[in-house]
Amino acid sequence: MTYNWTPFSYLVINLARQIRPNERTFSGVNSNLPMLACLLAKRAYDFHYTFLNVAGGVEAEPTTIPHSSSDPAIVVGSPAVFDQEDFYDLSARGGLDMVYLGCAQIDALGRTNVSAIGSWHEPKVKLPGGGGAAVLMPTARRVVTWRTEHSKRALVEKLDFITAAGNLQTLVTPIAVFQKRNGRLALESWNPQVSLADVVKQTGFEFDAALATNTEPATARELDALSSLDPDGAFESEVRI
Repeated sequence: MTYNWTPFSYLVINLARQIRPNERTFSGVNSNLPMLACLLAKRAYDFHYTFLNVAGGVEAEPTTIPHSSSDPAIVVGSPAVFDQEDFYDLSARGGLDMVYLGCAQIDALGRTNVSAIGSWHEPKVKLPGGGGAAVLMPTARRVVTWRTEHSKRALVEKLDFITAAGNLQTLVTPIAVFQKRNGRLALESWNPQVSLADVVKQTGFEFDAALATNTEPATARELDALSSLDPDGAFESEVRI
């Protein structure tokens, strides 16, 4: 079996694989990889789902893929456009099936930090803040997050600050996919270009790997779709792995 992953393709494709048929899926601010994942799913998978994005687009079909998930270009082709308060309301009413939310740190319970590294009162690093995370994480039916680095400083035993908690189900990194099971993140699969021991070594919290397997290789359709979205490799070059 041939494994054809790059860190970029592993992240985008495994984020796309979290989308399920007939769901309403939302990608937020500063979320280029989920934006690409949502567009990839439209091109590579034979099922319908509704794609909503933070710029206000519904089922957008952009002719040019913007390099910001908040760029109005991502609204092109939308049959409808909504305001930000509308998607908060939709989530609170149980109408968002899956939401992509970013994080700086994540713990084994699926709680995230995007507020501060170090003491809240004297932080080493001030982060941009939660945005809508504290509202969307407990109200969306399912939340997916990602990290472009898989390290003990990002996947931690104890968060420096709890920004949001709730229905986070999935974590995708360049080397692994975790799914929550029995209240904790458990390893679902790992990139076969690294070892299971590597995943353990680079993770700051303990996890169950009893049911884990090698991640299935990218399909030709997934790779073709990703190539069509990033033909010049511009998005890939922007991802620091």
